[in-house]
Parts: sequence; C-alpha cells; structure tokens
Amino acid sequence: MALARGRRGDRRIDYWPGFVDALSTLLLAIMFLLSVFVLAQFLLSREISGKDEVLSRLNSQINELTQLLALEQSNAQDAEDQLLNLRASLDVAESERSRLQQLLDRGAGAGAAADARIGTLSGELDQQRQISQQALSQVELLNQQIAALRKQIGALESALDVSEQRDRESNTKIADLGRRLNVALAQRVQELNRYRSDFFGRLREILSDRENIRIVGDRFVFQSEVLFPVGSDVINEAGRAEMAKLAQALIELQKEIPPEINWVLRVDGHTDNRPLSGTGRYRDNWELSSARATSVVKFLIADGVPANRLVAAGFGEYQPLEEGDSDEARNRNRRIELKLTER
Repeated sequence: MALARGRRGDRRIDYWPGFVDALSTLLLAIMFLLSVFVLAQFLLSREISGKDEVLSRLNSQINELTQLLALEQSNAQDAEDQLLNLRASLDVAESERSRLQQLLDRGAGAGAAADARIGTLSGELDQQRQISQQALSQVELLNQQIAALRKQIGALESALDVSEQRDRESNTKIADLGRRLNVALAQRVQELNRYRSDFFGRLREILSDRENIRIVGDRFVFQSEVLFPVGSDVINEAGRAEMAKLAQALIELQKEIPPEINWVLRVDGHTDNRPLSGTGRYRDNWELSSARATSVVKFLIADGVPANRLVAAGFGEYQPLEEGDSDEARNRNRRIELKLTER
C-alpha cells in the first residue's frame, strides 16, 4: 500500500515538458518566418538590383542624347548667326547696288566703270545668295536631326515609365507571394506540431514513465542502456520490445498525417566523451553513434515503417546534454533521440 501511494505521488502532473514543447515550437515558427522573410528580401533585392541596372542604362543613354542635342542646338545657333551675317551683307550689297544704279542713272560718262562695278557686285551678291542657301539647308538639316533626337528621347522616357510600372507590379507580386508563403508555411508548421504533440502523447502512454525514457524539448530521448549493450549497436531484447511499440505508433500516425506534409522521423545517435579502446569493432564514437542510429532505423523498417519516413544520423560525443566527465553526465549523454520533423 505504501509503495502504491509512493508511486501515485511520483506520477504527479508535470507541466514543464509541455511548456518546453510549446516554447520550442514558438521558436521554430519564429525562426522559420525569419528565414522566409530573409528569402523574400533576397529575391526582392535581386529583382530591384536588376531593374536599377536597366534604369541606369536608360539614364546614361538619355544623358548622351541630351549632350548630342545640346551640341546640335549650338551648331544650329551658329548657322543661324552666320545666316544673319550673310543677310546683313546681302542688304549692304543691295544698298550698294541701288546707290550705283542711281549714279548710273545720273551720269552716262561713268557708264563703263559703273557697269564693271555693278557686274562685280552682282557676282558677289550671287555668291552671297548661294552661301545663304547653303546655310539655310544646314539649318534645316539640323532641325531635322534635333526633331529625331527629341523623338528618341520621348521613346526612352516611355520605356522608362513602362519599366518603372513593371517594377511596381513585380514588387507587389513579390510581397503578395511572400505573404501567401508565410501563411502556408505557418499552417504546415502548426499541423506538424499538432501531430508531433499527438505522437509524443502516444509514446508516453505506450512506453510508460521510465526514468531512462523522457522528453527533452521537441525530442523523445532513450538512454543507450535501454536499447544497447555497452559498446554495441545490437538492440537488446528489452530495446526491441520498446522499438516495436514505437514502430506501431508510427504506423498509426502515418495514417492520420495528410500526404502533403512531407514528414520524417529523425533518429540521432549520441555517445559520451569516453574514447573507445580501439580494439573493438568501431574506431571512434562517430562510428558507434551512427551504427546505433542505423540499427534503430533498420529495426523500424523491418517492423513496417516506410523507409522514406526515417533518417539516421550520428553525432558522437559532440552534442552533449550535460557538460562534464562525471558518471551522471556521461549516462545522460549516451542516448538515442527521436525527432518528428519536416523533410
């Protein structure tokens, strides 16, 4: 009777594992959301940087065309100034011709000299007219070139507006995609956490409250002594019984998890920091921890758990639960951990 009352007292409700489980789940969700946010930021920065390069090239072309336009406008102004000078010279020549014609009308005595002077001035006048016509042709050509440059600048400005509009639309799509991805991934995390909690609850029921089988955060931990003899990777009889219960729980859980959740059970092997003798089957703790994790996985596969839902990993002595070289610390560090996670 006293022993039964003591056992009932030892089985009091312990809220701490549930609290740790909830806290670790919250941390996983936060880390996951941060990873998605960083990914979205990375994609957005790449998209924006590409658009910035296009805008830089367009701005460079606009600057070159603006410089060409300024040069052509300067040449046109020079041609117009030259034309004004020619017109002034033409007016002077016309005035001189009129004056000579008046002199010719006044006196016939100076007719021959006047005719010669008039002929000379007429030739100069024709030459000035030809020069003026050439200048006008150059001005017209420059005006056409200026119009073409303005047309090109307008086309570039239109292309720049279209590119900026596409940038805005792309940024909007990226932001919307990021929000949808965050919602979908958060839902996946919540679903997987719910099934993980159900799975751990079933393991608590079927594996009983043994001191060397416990929950640490989001992992189910078996002390190595429950499953393996010292220095061996062969599961003992007691361990095979416990693993058979675990296999049955996994098979039942697989029927409930939706197929779109790509889950796996990760089996991690850990050892203490005591070096192996070197005369046995394994050269170091790396090999021993990996072999033990693989033995658990192969046993579960043999009991009907799909191989694609299992992962084996060995960590040697490099991820201890408790630091130190005491027997108690080493006992805690020799373990097999089970973690239900997404692939």
